[in-house]
Amino acid sequence: MTPRALIAPLVRASTCRRGVFLLLGGVLALPYALLAGTFVQLLTRGEVPRLLVFALMVVAAVIGAVPFFLDGSRTLEIAAARALLGVPLPEPAAGHPADRETRLRAALWIALHMTVGGTVMFALISALPMALSFIAQQFGVGTQLVAQESWGPLDGRDTGWLTLTGVLMLLGLGYAVAGLGTLAASMAPALLGPSAAEQLAALAARAARLAERNRLARELHDSVGHALTVATLQAGAARQLLDGDPEFARRALAAIEETSRHAMDDLDHVLGLLRETEGAARAPANTAPQRTLVQLDRLVADTRAAGLRVEARVDGELAELPPAVSREGYRIVQEGLTNAARYGRGPVRLRVDVPGEAPVPAPRAAPDAPGRRWLEIELENLLGGAARPGRGGRGLDGMRERVLLLGGRITAGPENGHWRVRVRLPVPRGEAR
Repeated sequence: MTPRALIAPLVRASTCRRGVFLLLGGVLALPYALLAGTFVQLLTRGEVPRLLVFALMVVAAVIGAVPFFLDGSRTLEIAAARALLGVPLPEPAAGHPADRETRLRAALWIALHMTVGGTVMFALISALPMALSFIAQQFGVGTQLVAQESWGPLDGRDTGWLTLTGVLMLLGLGYAVAGLGTLAASMAPALLGPSAAEQLAALAARAARLAERNRLARELHDSVGHALTVATLQAGAARQLLDGDPEFARRALAAIEETSRHAMDDLDHVLGLLRETEGAARAPANTAPQRTLVQLDRLVADTRAAGLRVEARVDGELAELPPAVSREGYRIVQEGLTNAARYGRGPVRLRVDVPGEAPVPAPRAAPDAPGRRWLEIELENLLGGAARPGRGGRGLDGMRERVLLLGGRITAGPENGHWRVRVRLPVPRGEAR
């Protein structure tokens, strides 16, 4: 091993930071050491009854042990370990108090931190001045401090041996700090790491964030995809009829403008939600309400303006649907019309059947029990020349995800030269817009 490799642990920045971490434990141990010294004096002097001293010791021990088991103490130790030991410990899960095992592990860590830190602090306070004195006397500095003293076989006349001893003491302190810091960094994940419950909570939070991202991705795909499809069809029709029917071209351009404006509103809304999800600066987010089936007439009119014939039939009151069901139903219809415009031909037949009031179902009724209420959506159009069984791609996958999240059912595929999509979404009782 080269001299450089031997000296490297002593000059690393990580060794300095870990030394500070150990000294922090010594600082925390000082009040306990002072309290212990006070009780030792009381016991040795005999001026205070021993029974009272022992009673005070029990009370002090209980009070002193409380911080070891607090969640806040563990949080502070985790922050110190991350900053000074360089250990990538996760933050404790918010809203999930630590269990008994986690508290015991944290208490053991705090006790070790204070014990080792107190030992290192005592060594620095006692051994460091002595080592520096031994080295300094070699250069004629402070010789009076060591001239009249003896340390085992050495005395003030053994200047060479004292200097060597001082250097060895400094090296020993440095290696001790480096080794104890490395040991603390290796033990921190085991004693301060997340418990099984915290790991499950972190996984659940991550799954929730991923689900929210997927939902935002579906919103962007459905809204922007529909707008681009309508705008493309309108632009193509306007280009073909620009000379022969300028009035139609103007209407097509107006429709493109309106559709693009709605798409920008949706994009701004989704990006606002994404910024909130990422925890960015809290600028006032766009709180424009999302579209629901109440705006179905406008959606159908925009699609017709793009040149696609739509025969729509609505049974029931769309305004009576719960918000969640109505929002997802709107996006499903929007994606169905977009796919029909992209891949199909001929008129699109759209049917939306809103359930009325139904008798309260019996407890634990089966999913298809007669008392269960369903929103039914059906879209049908002729297959296009380039159509394929898996048409729709991500859009169809997004429709399936929306339906499954609400506990509904969806079938989509070719039937007798037509592409047919049937969706059933459960409508909970007692919910209204």
